[in-house]
This record gives sequence, C-alpha cells and structure tokens, in this order.
Amino acid sequence: MRDTYHEELDSIGEGLVEMARLVGSAMGRATTALLDADLQLAESVIEGDEKVNALQQDLEARAIQLLARQQPVATDLRIVVTSLRMSADLERSGDLAKHVAKLARLRYPVSAVPGHLHSTIMEMGQLAQRLMAKCADVITTKDVDMALEMETDDDAMDALHRKLFQHLMDDRWKEGIETAVDTTLCGRYYERFADHAVSCAGRVVYLVTGEHAEEVASAEG
Repeated sequence: MRDTYHEELDSIGEGLVEMARLVGSAMGRATTALLDADLQLAESVIEGDEKVNALQQDLEARAIQLLARQQPVATDLRIVVTSLRMSADLERSGDLAKHVAKLARLRYPVSAVPGHLHSTIMEMGQLAQRLMAKCADVITTKDVDMALEMETDDDAMDALHRKLFQHLMDDRWKEGIETAVDTTLCGRYYERFADHAVSCAGRVVYLVTGEHAEEVASAEG
C-alpha cells in the first residue's frame, strides 16, 4: 500500500515536469509564430494549451485524492500542497505562451513586433525557454542550489524587459500606438512567464527545506 502511495507521489512530480516541458516548448513555438507571422504555428500553440490544462486538472484531482485517502503529514504533505501550487504556476505559464500565439494570430499576416525589435523578442523567448527547462530540472533533481540560482537568472529577463520599454519610450518611436500596445503586452507575457518559472523553482526549495526560498537565500548569504 505504501509503495503505491509513493508511486502516486512520484507520478505527481512527473506530471509537473511534463507540464514544464510542454509550456517551455509552447513559448518557443509561440515566439517563432510571433516573429515569422506563422498562423498555423500560432494555432497549434493555442490548441495545445488544452493539453496543459488537462494535465493540471488531472494532477489536482490526484493530489486531492491523496490528501483525502492518505492524510499525508510532514514532507509528504508539503509535496502534495506545493505540487498544487506549482501546477497553477505552470498552467498560467501555458496561458502566457497562448497569449503570445494569440497576438501572432491577431496581427497575421504581418508580425505584431516591428523588425528592429525582433532580436530582443527572440532573446526573451529563448531565455524564457531556458528558465523553464531549468525549472523542470529543479523539479526532477530537487536541487536547492539550482533553484536559488534562478532568481539571479531572471535578472536577464528583467533587463530585456527594460530594454524593450526604452525603445517604446524613445522619441524616435514611429510604429504607432497599436504596435506599442502589442509590444508592451508581449514584453509583459515573457516577463511574467519567467516569474512563474522562478516561483515554481522557489516552491521546490520550500518542498525540500520547509523554508521559503528568500529565507534560505538570506541564510546562505
């Protein structure tokens, strides 16, 4: 019975890793759809979000069943409760990738992002993917040090986000209000995606140590 119980706990972790990989891939494909004005690719990202939602719903159902049947305590309870919160972070990340894809679809057949900003958006998309891939590794390995690194890793996304705004606020901006709004929203989607990856990794720190990531980082500092 206990073997089955721990297999169920392990399967919840595996589900989280699958969600992280799916949303990371979705953001990469959404970025390509946005920059290349690829309608078919954008539609595939939008449709694919249903799989992420279904995974979250399944994970939540299994976690709640474990709480009801097994009444876990201590570390096992942290695993179940933290997993529920992580699944919400990952589901929201999938929504953000879908938002990028919807922006691509909205402005088709042209790119929603002006050409001179393509390299910045490409960097943001690639960084978002790397952060989510690292988040998946943290979930798998439960490596506290790796999880804590992600707060610093996210500084690069914040810098890119500021760079985007510098372009928008420049007196030489000639792209119009609609494109400015699109670009602002786009930057926000990437920035929030990165935040969810960091938050998810931070929850692993709590799962392992019983302390919040900022408390562990402060103690190590």
